[in-house]
Amino acid sequence: MELIDLFDKHRRPTGYVTARGNTLATGMYRLVVHICIFNSRGEMLIQQRQSTKKIFPDKWDISVGGQVDAGETSEFAAQREIEEELGLSIDMSHARPYATMSFEEGFDDIYIVRSDAALSDLTLQQEEVKAADWASREQVQEMIRNGAFIPYHPVYIDFLFSLPGTEGTFEQDQSWNESGK
Repeated sequence: MELIDLFDKHRRPTGYVTARGNTLATGMYRLVVHICIFNSRGEMLIQQRQSTKKIFPDKWDISVGGQVDAGETSEFAAQREIEEELGLSIDMSHARPYATMSFEEGFDDIYIVRSDAALSDLTLQQEEVKAADWASREQVQEMIRNGAFIPYHPVYIDFLFSLPGTEGTFEQDQSWNESGK
């Protein structure tokens, strides 16, 4: 049985844990991670979920996603999920999420990783992942339209593809910040 930590609406740990898959009490939230792996051509590594998955069987999805287990940090869960699902060893110990999204039952930390790993370098977790491939933003959007990909909002996919190579929220020179203005 996998256990998860529970958080309040401000993402403060409550000290409570529950079994994964349990219905959460009102005011309790869980933490998940998604990791988007991008290559130097700007393509995202995508994975096809196994047909035995309860949610979105056979659908394509972003690179990696999963639950943060009880006692884990978000960074550790991201590293564990990458290794479990794709067989890639990527040190996430100094990583921070590029963004955190709220959803009905919790918080989703989104990580961006850059890698030019060959598909032949992957060791797919057979219980979870059927296949993997590299895809452009346009290919992912088309897959969503034709029902082959998890039905994320198109703007969410655009957001994910806009993150690699960006830090923070400003596009221009931040010299104003150093001047104290």
